[in-house]
This record gives sequence, structure tokens and C-alpha cells, in this order.
Amino acid sequence: MVDLEKALAETQDKRHRMIVTDGVFSMDGDVAPLDKIAVLAEKYDATVFIDECHATGHMGATGRGTPELFGMEGKDFIINSTLGKALGGATGGYTSGPKQVVDILRQRSRPYLFSNSLAPSVAGASLEVFNILTASSEMPEKLQANVRIFRDSMTAAGFTISGDPTCPIAPVMLGDAILSAKMSDELLKRGVFVVSFSYPVVPKGSARIRCQLSASHSEEEVKFVVEQFVEVGRELGLVK
Repeated sequence: MVDLEKALAETQDKRHRMIVTDGVFSMDGDVAPLDKIAVLAEKYDATVFIDECHATGHMGATGRGTPELFGMEGKDFIINSTLGKALGGATGGYTSGPKQVVDILRQRSRPYLFSNSLAPSVAGASLEVFNILTASSEMPEKLQANVRIFRDSMTAAGFTISGDPTCPIAPVMLGDAILSAKMSDELLKRGVFVVSFSYPVVPKGSARIRCQLSASHSEEEVKFVVEQFVEVGRELGLVK
């Protein structure tokens, strides 16, 4: 935030300034401090643009993303998000924001004007997901319960889990690329499909296995995954 404020202060002579951020950062599971960003945006008259692709559908009490998480729904943010990922639609996305922004996108946006529109089945399924989230917070609550079980159990076992404690993206930080790949392979043999990430996808020395929790996982399945991590971790000398 110190660096952001410095950049905003140094560009006061510009007509427009836009702060662009992810809501949830996909590799580390970090959550942007949207409350602090909004304060600076108001102070320096800047627009806030949020990529919510990894937050829509699960962050916040009813899955409305980081603005809901920080109690900032209705703010003049520009929000880009996807109908895939947590919403499960596989293709397509959307932009929401001030009417002037949406109107100009309808007139000038290449994907909106010159690409194939969404398949009716995808549009219909995506609308139904929004209906489900509007009617009940059961799925976001179930997901958060799974997140707590996984993160707390893995931490207690001796693993380092990156990111915000409420984030379903839960990277198990291992550091070494070869070790991370070996652990991923061993887990697959035990019925756990997780993917190892290493340089250049992530910085050198920060290889990890990025786990992603889902509301469709049962408590027993989450505990099973933790057990397999612990057993393989012991075999590789990572935990006691």
C-alpha cells in the first residue's frame, strides 16, 4: 500500500489513473486488501478494476467475491470475472461496473462484438448458479468448512500453506521443484490428483503443490487427502 500510494501521488497530473488488481491471486491464495485500496482510490481520485476470476462464487458470506468479503458491495468498482472456475460454466465471462463503462464495452469490446456468443446451455447454467447463490449460502459455507479443515490440519501436520486462511486456493509450499514433482506423483498413486508448480510458473525456490478445495468435497475426502499428504511427507522427510 505504501508503494501504491507513492505511485498515485506521483501521477496526480494524469487525467485518469486506474488501480488494477486481482481479488484473489491464483498462485499464492492471497487476497487483495480491497478496503485499503479503496481508501487510496478515493483519496487520489483513481478508478479500481478488480479481476475476480478466483473469488467469484466463493469469497464472502454468499460468494459475491472480495467486495462482499470487505463489506464494499455497491462501490463503483469495475469487475471482470469468469463463468468458469467456481461457477462451473467452463466458458465465458462478464464485466460489471458503472453504466458508462458497460455501455462503451457493448459498443467497442472486440470479444463482445466479434466473437461467438455463449452457448445457450452455458448461459442458462451460469444464471442458475447465480440463482443458487442468491437463494442460499449453503455452498460457500460448506466450502469454508472444508478450507478450515484442510488448512488447519495441514498446518498442524507441519506443512507450510500459503495465502489467506479463508482462501480455497491452498498452495503447499515445498520450495524444491524436483521434490514437489515427486510428491505430486506419489500422491497420484494414492488417489489424490494434485499438480506441482515450479519455475517459470512461480519464482525460483518457491515450488509448490497448489490444492484447491471445493464445496463438492466431503469432510471425509478432505481428511483423506490430508492423511495422504502426511504419509508421503513422512516418506520424503518433510514432516515427522
